[in-house]
Amino acid sequence: MTITEAPVSAPESESTRGRRVAVVTGAAGGIGLAIAERLAHDGFAVAIIGRTPGTAAAAAEGIIAAGGDARGYDADVADRDQVDAALAAIRADLGPISVVVANAAVAPQQSFLEMTLEQWNTVLGINLTGTFNTVQACLPDLISAGWGRVVLISSSSAQRGAPRMAHYAASKGGQMAMTKALAVEFGKQGVTVNTVAPSSVDTPSVAKKRAAGTIPSADDMAKYIPVGRVGIGEDIAAAVSYLVSDEAGYVTGQTLSVNGGSFIG
Repeated sequence: MTITEAPVSAPESESTRGRRVAVVTGAAGGIGLAIAERLAHDGFAVAIIGRTPGTAAAAAEGIIAAGGDARGYDADVADRDQVDAALAAIRADLGPISVVVANAAVAPQQSFLEMTLEQWNTVLGINLTGTFNTVQACLPDLISAGWGRVVLISSSSAQRGAPRMAHYAASKGGQMAMTKALAVEFGKQGVTVNTVAPSSVDTPSVAKKRAAGTIPSADDMAKYIPVGRVGIGEDIAAAVSYLVSDEAGYVTGQTLSVNGGSFIG
């Protein structure tokens, strides 16, 4: 496996090395990229992990161009060896990890009766086992420092169900349960663990499903959302920004539903 860094990076200095390091998976685009951009704006050195070679590096270049500190690394979160290799490179480049945002996910649609075991395992492998791989591999840094933040990006699909997405909903429900367990286990070590559960967020993957006619248009969806619009990546990023802040030190084991009031979750 090749670990790819962004070819352009912010100049390293004592102040750069002194920044808290945030790892964001699945951050080459969509919600993950919005989170990475917000954390860079907040002053974190952001390590972007993406599955498709080169996409994380390209995302990091955009953050650097905007004045932030970011680097990109290639890894499939379902593969523990790739995760470990990426994190070793991140530690060598940026220093110990303080924040981990497990965002990497796939969300295919498939009738439950037609779903194959391979399809089930693929979704669980990326969405849930990938979260396990990432968080477990990062946690020693957070525990050693006596301060850390873990945020899992789940989904409203786990709260209200989702037809033709049983594998996805199950994986996201697993993240919510994992949040509770880790919050109890590591709270006394200075680590908080929370979940953000988005709903109806405009992303490139959602746009593809709209184009394919498998989900309603943004205007049709907005009719059923009290705030009158679908979400954007920045809405989710704002929630993550709070949960990883010093101010959120007394918030752990929680699921923050960012859904425009579309349902009570």
